[in-house]
Amino acid sequence: MKQYGLLGEKLGHSFSPRIHALLGRAIGAEYPYTLFEVAPDDLPAFLQKGFFAGLNVTIPYKKAVIPFCAEISPKAAAIGSVNTLLRRADGTLYGDNTDYDGFLHLMRLLVGADVRGKKCVILGSGGSSLTVRAVLRDLGAGEIAVISRRGEDNYSNLHRHRDAALLVNTTPVGMYPGNGAAPVSLDAFPALKAVADIIYNPAKTALLLDAERRGIPCINGLPMLVSQAARAAELFTGLAVSDDVVESVTRAVEREAKNIALIGMPGCGKSAVGKALAHLTGRPFYDSDELVAARAGKTIPAIFAEDGEEAFRKMEHEVLRELCARSGAVIATGGGIVKRPENLPLLRQNSVTVYLERPLSDLPVHGRPLSQKHGVEALYRERAPLYEAWSDFTVKSARSVSETARKIAEVLHL
Repeated sequence: MKQYGLLGEKLGHSFSPRIHALLGRAIGAEYPYTLFEVAPDDLPAFLQKGFFAGLNVTIPYKKAVIPFCAEISPKAAAIGSVNTLLRRADGTLYGDNTDYDGFLHLMRLLVGADVRGKKCVILGSGGSSLTVRAVLRDLGAGEIAVISRRGEDNYSNLHRHRDAALLVNTTPVGMYPGNGAAPVSLDAFPALKAVADIIYNPAKTALLLDAERRGIPCINGLPMLVSQAARAAELFTGLAVSDDVVESVTRAVEREAKNIALIGMPGCGKSAVGKALAHLTGRPFYDSDELVAARAGKTIPAIFAEDGEEAFRKMEHEVLRELCARSGAVIATGGGIVKRPENLPLLRQNSVTVYLERPLSDLPVHGRPLSQKHGVEALYRERAPLYEAWSDFTVKSARSVSETARKIAEVLHL
């Protein structure tokens, strides 16, 4: 059987195998797709092996593979970057660039991204940057500034581009597992009309969260990833992939990759419902309180009694940071997670947040230090507005745990 896959140096974060599985199923031509992590020194020997029929290529090899191709497409030649390889009948390699189609698709989805005659700033100067530059040029952009660490336009003179209308990040800064990092502050670009980050994991990088806070239209790289994969699938199989298939696969991958984070009052059933929801949907389950207790080596009441609430909140924040960097999990948070504003961007980056409501009369207080100290009603008055503001959906507890889990799955179209 012909073998296909993704070539890169570090691929633990990749969604590509799942995307190609969905694309192959949709067009009735499923094909094996494997991740090939190859060190730079091993690249020549790997490419000379004849076992693969086609590859997608990602960081850092989009330029490096070109000398190994007997021929590359006019588009790839013009851009100077190859992200798709095909093994021809004579054993030689043909290189193409489907990233162009992918980024063009992304630009058509991005509100406010009419770049005709406008200044655009691209962060990064690698293979993806070359593709983005080609698309923007073909869309009629005005000045296109490419920011690199050592070029004429670099991170020390961003003030030159305060009038930029579009910012595109093509660097890996902020990509899993480096969640939370941002390549720049948007303070440097007060005239922005749109922001694109070609990173897709996490769904909302720190850069995109910054754009959201400022009300700037923004988009991540998942539509680009799926669209370029669809064009590669056409090259692999010889079959057409419709725009409807691209859209449906994008939605499916987005749903699967998002964490489901449960928030709500202490004792509302987040842990029990979370376990049931994880079982129902086939997702891993994590309980932030259980992980804090395990890390501290003592129960939650003991942490409050011996170390104080502030010590607990610090540990809770670090546990949440680790959990929210994951993909496709169910996460039961502590009832006081909303007390620290810095927890909100952690939830926003990769999770859909569900507020689990339960009548106050049904909330237990045993083993819950703050419920015992302040009373359930007082805690509710303090936290309910925050639960509502932080959540994407609100679900009222049903008669049973399993029924509540089913309600959440229905609301999220799982």
